[in-house]
Amino acid sequence: MAGGAGRGGAGADGTGVQMAGGPAAGSAIEMEGAMRTLPSSGRPSGTGRLSRGLLFGRNYGLSPGSRLLPPRCQENADPQKTAFLLRKQWTLYSVSPLYKFSNADLKDYARMLGVFIAAEKQKGLAVDVDGELGVKVAMSGLPELRGSEQDPPAVLVQLSLRSSLSPKNSEEKLIWSGWFCCVAGDDLVEDLPENFTCLPLFLVNGAESYTAIVGSWFQETFDCCFRRLAISPLNLTWMAAMWTGCEVDKNTAATELLFSVPHLPQPLDILYAIHPEDAKALWDTVQKTPGEITQEEVDVFMECLYSHFHRHFKIHLSATKLVKVSTGIASAHCDGIIKFLQSQYLIGVLMLLTELAISQIQ
Repeated sequence: MAGGAGRGGAGADGTGVQMAGGPAAGSAIEMEGAMRTLPSSGRPSGTGRLSRGLLFGRNYGLSPGSRLLPPRCQENADPQKTAFLLRKQWTLYSVSPLYKFSNADLKDYARMLGVFIAAEKQKGLAVDVDGELGVKVAMSGLPELRGSEQDPPAVLVQLSLRSSLSPKNSEEKLIWSGWFCCVAGDDLVEDLPENFTCLPLFLVNGAESYTAIVGSWFQETFDCCFRRLAISPLNLTWMAAMWTGCEVDKNTAATELLFSVPHLPQPLDILYAIHPEDAKALWDTVQKTPGEITQEEVDVFMECLYSHFHRHFKIHLSATKLVKVSTGIASAHCDGIIKFLQSQYLIGVLMLLTELAISQIQ
């Protein structure tokens, strides 16, 4: 296997390994598995209203069985409509169903949220970069981000800065984006009581202060509950295997696995880089059914990588904790940070993230 060499040395065949210490290196271990709510905006949380997440009788825990590999987007899909979602860091949240939410009222919701943000600013809870700048709210539908016709259209929320002294047609500065989606969440949609909308996955790019305010407004208006969506090491191994098995037209990015070593006086991370062609060749020897992936195949794939690493560096990666996976398809961190890199697999990645979000709604 070939990859980029790191400070820790490289194997005889070029497999890359990089070891890094320092305070930041250990943060992934501390955060793994954490269930955090929205950042506090300084307002009462209103916990008495957040009960809608307890409506489901079925257990949506992840099955250790098989999954389909992420499908490519349909040929008639327009990648330009979702291009702005690529190559940005998105923070993941799971969201319980929204009560009496309607896509037909997005303009009214944007106006109401704008009033709410202005009120929070008056209380000193929302601070603009410039005192003369105001926040403009826009909400729109993203019907392209659906796995089937049964899925509700995704909803995009954007906050922009505008100045009262600037011309009306002047360019506004986008400062925060968030979007709700449900991709292939058919089972959850079927079980929903009347007047509820299933958009269990919420992705955010922007300051936590605005995330807290927007989240507070949605919680109060639609009686829903937000929780930070962490990604377990087990699900990271699924992502590593699933994304390695995807066919891409051009893929020059190495498959990278970041491990954190526990129980050391100083934090230590190990970065394991594998050439994408070598990773795909290994996966092809492991996979039994084209287009499908099982837990057994994921385990075999990872064990092969661990054995190869131990043969060259005498380090047992099974004793460490996997905290990040990066491939040519996407990258994911255990803290619940995702970056989409390929538009043709955007829907496929969102399918898995929707499954993870639903599994955390209790």
